[in-house]
Amino acid sequence: MKHTFRTASVAALAAGALILTGCAGGTEDSSSGPVTLTYWTWAPGVAEVVDTWNAENPDIQVKVEEPAGADDIVAKVLASQRAGEGPDIFAAEYQKVPNLVLSGAGYDITDLIGDAKGDFTDATWSLTTVGDSVYAVPQDTGPMVFLYRADIFEEHGWTAPTTFDEYAALAAEVRTALPDTYLGGYPDEGATLAAYSMQAGAQWWSTDGESWSVDIDGKETQQVVDFWEPLVTNDLIDKKHFFTPEWNTSLNDGTLISWMVGVWGPGSIASVAPDTEGLWRIAKMPSWNGETTTGLFGGSSAMVGSTTKHPEEAVKFLTWLNGSKEGSSLLAEAGLFPASTAGQESLSSLDVPVLVSGQDDFWDVAADIASDTATFTWGPNVQMAFDSFSDAMQSSVTNKTPFVDALTKTQDAVVSDLEKTGFTVKK
Repeated sequence: MKHTFRTASVAALAAGALILTGCAGGTEDSSSGPVTLTYWTWAPGVAEVVDTWNAENPDIQVKVEEPAGADDIVAKVLASQRAGEGPDIFAAEYQKVPNLVLSGAGYDITDLIGDAKGDFTDATWSLTTVGDSVYAVPQDTGPMVFLYRADIFEEHGWTAPTTFDEYAALAAEVRTALPDTYLGGYPDEGATLAAYSMQAGAQWWSTDGESWSVDIDGKETQQVVDFWEPLVTNDLIDKKHFFTPEWNTSLNDGTLISWMVGVWGPGSIASVAPDTEGLWRIAKMPSWNGETTTGLFGGSSAMVGSTTKHPEEAVKFLTWLNGSKEGSSLLAEAGLFPASTAGQESLSSLDVPVLVSGQDDFWDVAADIASDTATFTWGPNVQMAFDSFSDAMQSSVTNKTPFVDALTKTQDAVVSDLEKTGFTVKK
């Protein structure tokens, strides 16, 4: 079987006082008798997994609907809740959880979740909490890996770099040996920069009581952009954005020979680089400062909606779906990289993704990398930060200004946005 690997990739914010408390919302109505839960998601394959649950749990039936993709589901949820409706459960990318909580969309499931935390790594579980409260259950995750063309590396005697200094040296060597080829690209947008930065130890947002702190231009992220700037300036790295037609062509024709990406990468590019099936491998990310952790690039959770009348049943279903061996193993078979430890242990029984079919230990390597991910806190205006950085970085590249200036602009924009929205920002 050719196994495809996927990841499940705004609203007004509430007052700053909601930073730690959130909204419980809804009315608990766990009366006896069958209940039907509505579950909004965009991830293909989840409906088939839910069929297994429904067959085994006649008293709690789950109806899967796909009203929107990852980018639009937030607006759909908030609009439906304003109308007094809304799903009992909905999918949410990790970086959108704080926004949804502060908008009143999420149900505080802290008292209902039991010991489910033990089914996940601390880093993954932290992505579903705001303050001291739990609002979601992790579903899939995207630990960052080094994906590379093993055949080209072997031909030239190259090995996967273990440090970013080695990466820079290899980037120069590739340009000398293969003038039309690049080792890889650089972080020209916020999600990729965040993944690199969290690996280096950055914490872009943090809370202290009811105040937020912002450190997007901190020393860890400065280290990241300072590393990439000379590679871009000296034409040692590719400047095409991923998933553009030109980028796809470079992957397929061998003029771009690595990509640092979430572990979902092999499945996502199998269709754009069909001539390279079986030629790729994954390895651990290069290290910034000797750390063993990796950043997260992608992934999603499942939240209980604030308007649900059946929070206990919703949590019971979600802990089975995302945390149990049966549920999370079925998610893996459906093509998601499960967030739970049990789900990741089940991956070894699956066929290796076709792009990396020559790497027999692919799943073992992926699970090992996933077991050691960096802890990171997302803030309430993540998309705004991503957009600001993308614009500022494009300006820096075009005008040949220091990349750190893009961080300063993003930092200032994020702080200003939080203050205008009514948050207290600790200087």
